Amino acid sequence: MLFLYYLVISTKCTTDPSIRLKDGISLKVSGLAKVSSMMLPLQGAQMLQMLEKSLRKSLPASLKVYGTVFHINHGNPFNLKALVDKWPDFNTVVVCPQEQDMTDDLDHYTNTYQIYSKDPQNCQEFLGSPDLINWKQHLQIQSSQPSLNEAIQNLAAIKSFKVKQTQRILYMASETAKELAPFLLESRTLSPSGGKPKAINQEMFKLSSMDVTHAHLVNKFWHFGGNERSQRFIERCIQNFPACCLLGPEGTPVCWDLMDQTGEMRMAGTLPEYRLHGLVTYVIYSHAQKLGKLGFPVYSHVDYSNEAMQKMSYTLQHIPIPRSWNQWNCVPL
Repeated sequence: MLFLYYLVISTKCTTDPSIRLKDGISLKVSGLAKVSSMMLPLQGAQMLQMLEKSLRKSLPASLKVYGTVFHINHGNPFNLKALVDKWPDFNTVVVCPQEQDMTDDLDHYTNTYQIYSKDPQNCQEFLGSPDLINWKQHLQIQSSQPSLNEAIQNLAAIKSFKVKQTQRILYMASETAKELAPFLLESRTLSPSGGKPKAINQEMFKLSSMDVTHAHLVNKFWHFGGNERSQRFIERCIQNFPACCLLGPEGTPVCWDLMDQTGEMRMAGTLPEYRLHGLVTYVIYSHAQKLGKLGFPVYSHVDYSNEAMQKMSYTLQHIPIPRSWNQWNCVPL
């Protein structure tokens, strides 16, 4: 019976350090909750706000998870959950959709896990826990920690899946860094532009929000998209999060920037015939200003080979953090 009580206590979320069981039995959970093999779902505003505050202290390593938890605490439109190995002094946190939302085994856009660990060298046991990550599905793992690669590669051998790591430059807006991680600005030489883009022809181009009917256009040019599942993901992002675009002379988007469930500005693009005119710089600046006023952390990623977007990020005074945008695509063998 004590073992059954232990399971109930370990998986139940509460800010009360004791749990009252049947027959008047009361047990302290502080020690039991520190068993690393258990996963604890965090429920309730107080616990999730505590998690957000704790993650804030670990930026930029925790940025992907911090941005996702920020979204959870502001409406949670993607119906995500946060799981930790222990509470409140957690080592590893995993954020992912509810199990009932991951019904398509091939939809890695939905089957996405954001991970942060204070101890990436020793988090493999927790990440391999039964019922934490469904390794039988096509899935993505996202993190601002390249040091997680060893644990993920080890799990690939144990769980029998192939994994492809994508690594990019993480950029954080200087205003976000000033508020959340001011040390990132130390010894930095910022662009003399003041972080503002060049003016555009506002008679020809009109700044606008995006409509779900624009999703097919974004999907066509998104590097990670181009299929039906990515189309649904883009539609969901447009429906739930602020997005910006420039409408051209024909009243349709010629340039755009979206945000995903982690708070990251993603999927920026420009129609080929409108490139090299500074339009994407203007859109991303406008989008960042909008998100900043709403309190969102402003960050993005750029491919190492995309010198044009790296130059744009410098113009907007976004701080580069090399190797800190990581995505692992996992496919069962």
